[in-house]
Order: sequence, then C-alpha cells, then structure tokens
Amino acid sequence: MGAIRLRALHPSFRTHQMQHRRNDYDVTNTVQVSSPDAVRRAVRELYATTWPYFDFSRLDSAFADFARLFKGDYPGYLGCDTVYHDTQHSLDGTLAAARLCVGHDRSHRTEQQIGPERAMLCVVCALFHDSGYIRTTTDDTVRNGAEMTRNHVSRSAQFLAGYLRNINYAEWIPIATQIVHFTGYEMRFDQIHLDSPLDRTTGHLLGTADLIAQMSDRCYLEKCRDRLYPEFILGGIAVAKDATTGQPKVMYSSGLDVLRQTPRFVDSIHRSHLDGEFGGLYRCVEVLFNGQNPYMNAIERNMEYLQEVLQSERWPMLRRDPPCFASEKNPVQNIRSLALDRLKNLWAKP
Repeated sequence: MGAIRLRALHPSFRTHQMQHRRNDYDVTNTVQVSSPDAVRRAVRELYATTWPYFDFSRLDSAFADFARLFKGDYPGYLGCDTVYHDTQHSLDGTLAAARLCVGHDRSHRTEQQIGPERAMLCVVCALFHDSGYIRTTTDDTVRNGAEMTRNHVSRSAQFLAGYLRNINYAEWIPIATQIVHFTGYEMRFDQIHLDSPLDRTTGHLLGTADLIAQMSDRCYLEKCRDRLYPEFILGGIAVAKDATTGQPKVMYSSGLDVLRQTPRFVDSIHRSHLDGEFGGLYRCVEVLFNGQNPYMNAIERNMEYLQEVLQSERWPMLRRDPPCFASEKNPVQNIRSLALDRLKNLWAKP
C-alpha cells in the first residue's frame, strides 16, 4: 500500500505541531500518552485503517488490563512505583510501536509485511514490556520496582507468558517472551532465538519503539537527571559493590553525571541498536508523516539542547518538572528517599 495522507491519521497534527508541546503528549502533540484510553483510541484508529477486516478487540482488553496493572488493581501485583519507567513511558512506547508496525507494512512488499496479528502482539508486548518492574504481592523484600532493574525484562517475559495464556493467545508465548528482550540488555541479540524473520522484525519494531519514544520525550533530559538516576541507584547500576574489593564502585555519581554520559549513550545506541541490529526501522514512521520523522527530530533537538547545557553548564536551563504517572502518592520523593538510604548503606563502614 502507498503512503497514507497525514491528515487522515492526524487531522490536527499541523495545528498542534505549531503549538507548545505538552509534557504528557506524544511527539506530534496530538495524543495524551499518560492516558491508556487516549492511546488505545489512537492505536485502534491506526490499525483499523490499515487492517480493516481484522478483529483487534483483544487490544481493548490489553489496555484495560495495563491500566489495572499499573494502578495496582491487578490481582497479585502492587502497581507501578518506578518514576522513569512509569505509565507514560510504556504508553508512549506503545503508540510508537503501533505507528512503526503500520508504517512498516505500508512501506514493504507483501512478503515482508508482519501482518495484523504480529502487529497486535507488538502492541501487547509494548504495553507490558516493563511489567517486570512492578512488584508482586510476594516480593516482600523489594521496596521499589527499580531494585529489579537488572532482571526486569525476564520478569516481563514471565508476566507476558501468563497474560497471553489468560487471553487465549498462548500460541504466541514463545515469540513474545523472546522479542521482549529487544527492549533490554539481559540477553545479547544473538541469544534471542526466533524461527521466522517476520518475528524478528516484530521484535526490532518493538525495540525501536521503546528507544525512540523515551529519547524523544519532551522532558527526557530532566527525567534522566531526576528520575532515572534514583532508579539506577536502587537497581545497582549507579553504584555497586566491587566483587573483588567489596568497596563501592561508582558508574554514575549524580543525576548530572547521567546527563554528561547521555550523549555518548545515545550515539552508541543509535549505532548498535537503531541503525545496527534494528536495521533503521525508525524510518518506517516517515510514511505516516509525509516523509518527516517527528521522533528522530525530537531526539536531535534534545541532544542539541543537552550539548548547549553541558557546554555552558547552565543547569537551570533544565527546569521542567513533569508529572509522574505511578500508583503511589509522591512517587518521586519516595524513590529519592529510598535511593539516599541505599547510598548511605553502600558507603557505611562495615
């Protein structure tokens, strides 16, 4: 199929792109990515336009269950308490995944298209790709989901296996539990085993969406400094005990240090993931936006602004304080307190 007209998918895009972008809206400023229902409607519209004869009713259930899980209303789970990997993060990535799936099949030959069933699976996996951060009612020793950073993708795969079985989609469990690892770092790419090239493409679309959505977030820089850093502390990423000496080993000394290392991280991810394993699939959205790529444009703007901040060291330029969409009251203050406690314990003399 040829490129769809921009106005058909985003009737207000040209108006909204000229306005001030809102903190909890997507890169087009047209979809509120803190709202499961708003993202559900956008995804259903995209998919119904592309695959009009396919039944996507499972998506309605998936979005409803996602909302319950992250609010703390899902049986056996306590709700989202991570502040970087919050509800908005997953919904933003889900919308990007749907756009990539549609753009991919609209710009590829029939034999290369993933089709509606894989496209639906990709959205379900995007919704729950960070479910591994959410504590269960039996995680008695875990104070915050960020403490499970190192194995959260495997936990997400475990959740997906049970969830897909519950919604009578069990035949896709072997694929879902593999492709979700394209959103993390627990498995090397060559360890992710999939029989069909189309399944691997679906995983690449999922991994691409996760990356471009978060890096194009209007408040990406502030969230790295203020929210990702405490998650790194609790997850043992920022500071960890050296296995040989038993002394703390510092990888990130502060939120500002996270920002200082962000340009190198983004450049590395672009080479190894976006243009590497994922084969430049981020370009698939361009068929939906008249050849433009709002995600990559936003990432470029973020990096240009960050370079200006780093060169001038004018840290007050990063002054946004966006809302956090988690199940707790005061989630940012709570995780900062937990992070401080962990740092004190790490540096305490034996």
